[in-house]
Amino acid sequence: MANTVQESVVIVIPARYASTRLPGKPLADIGGKPMIQHVYERASQVAGVDTVLVAVDDNRVAEAVSAFGGRWVMTRPDHESGTDRLAEVMAQHPADIYVNVQGDEPLIRPQDIAVLIAGMRADAGVAVGTLCHPLPAAEAGNPNAVKVVLADNGDALYFSRSPIPYPREAEEASYLKHVGVYAYRRDVLAQYGNLPQPMMEKTEKLEQLRLLAAGFKIRAFQVAETGPGVDTPDCLARVRQLMAGLPETDMAANPSLADVKLLITDVDGVLTDGGIYYDETGECLKRFHVRDGLGIRLLEESGIRVAVLSGRDSATLRKRVADLGVSLFRFGVKDKHQACVDLMAAAGVEADQTACIGDDTIDLPAFVACGLSYAVADAPVYVQAKATAVLQTAGGHGALRELADAILMAQGKAEIFDSAQGFAKVMAGAAQ
Repeated sequence: MANTVQESVVIVIPARYASTRLPGKPLADIGGKPMIQHVYERASQVAGVDTVLVAVDDNRVAEAVSAFGGRWVMTRPDHESGTDRLAEVMAQHPADIYVNVQGDEPLIRPQDIAVLIAGMRADAGVAVGTLCHPLPAAEAGNPNAVKVVLADNGDALYFSRSPIPYPREAEEASYLKHVGVYAYRRDVLAQYGNLPQPMMEKTEKLEQLRLLAAGFKIRAFQVAETGPGVDTPDCLARVRQLMAGLPETDMAANPSLADVKLLITDVDGVLTDGGIYYDETGECLKRFHVRDGLGIRLLEESGIRVAVLSGRDSATLRKRVADLGVSLFRFGVKDKHQACVDLMAAAGVEADQTACIGDDTIDLPAFVACGLSYAVADAPVYVQAKATAVLQTAGGHGALRELADAILMAQGKAEIFDSAQGFAKVMAGAAQ
């Protein structure tokens, strides 16, 4: 039944200064304005909203908001999520519905926020609302693009970084990308901080799964494809171009996993856990993960070349590479940028067809050389900030396999690793 009284709405924009991938992100300049101002101005265009507030955790952000005439509220710096920060704001600013608009979405459309608010006001039974839009199958393997599957009434069944539904029959699969804008009724938000953190939230690192696990319904409203948010310096550069009025067709095409024909991997800290051990003869020993080895072979058997790149050289490393049948490698490298260029030439591929994976500062030249770059989960934050994306797995614990699976998934080859029949097609050349 439609509500007869229009419920009050407060839009809250969490703006955390200490972003791990892009420190000081709310203050990043875009067209002469700090990013947080763009978000605030767009949120302020939504009709029927009582208040727009920025939830800050640093005086520098508060001063920037005051400078452009915005309203802000100081919140604790130790909140685990934007939702927890929203709950703190609720105690000071009463309303019926609270809308959480991320502070790193300067391209957010006011009409999309309006769709979300209208959906909440139209159905009092909707406890939490959010947004989604269609996602190309080629992008479904990207763990940074969160997917959602819906019931017939639009309620979310599950959110995941993995492709859902799973493309057992690839031609039947279609995907929806979750847009991280939420609307909460006051009573739901009041309970959020006391809800236990379930296993699936800890595993996926998705806070909305806490609500699903507790039995709350999340209604997802579909909108048109949204513009990119700002997670990394590369994202920031792209958003600056878009907001400057440069058409996407005039910008360099964005490489994707679906285009990858060569994967270049570092060794220490990626294929190994970074530990270096010496036996009594002085021989260097390393601990490799068998799943990474199988991932390399699955890629090679699928027509995707793998190259091993290391600043070190040892008999142990050469033996491991030989066991895996890898024919593209460079050892004892001082200039990783040039080594990547040479490996691309040897493989006959371009930079936008190449991905690399690294773990430390020494790998940053490779990140620059390759179209796509991935940092392992335990890489330093300043290295993560330079990568296209950050993997969920630590180096030496199957990080390359995670990326290999994502590449195969993006290229419609998931059956190679997820079914006995598919694996049988390549098993003759597979090794761990």
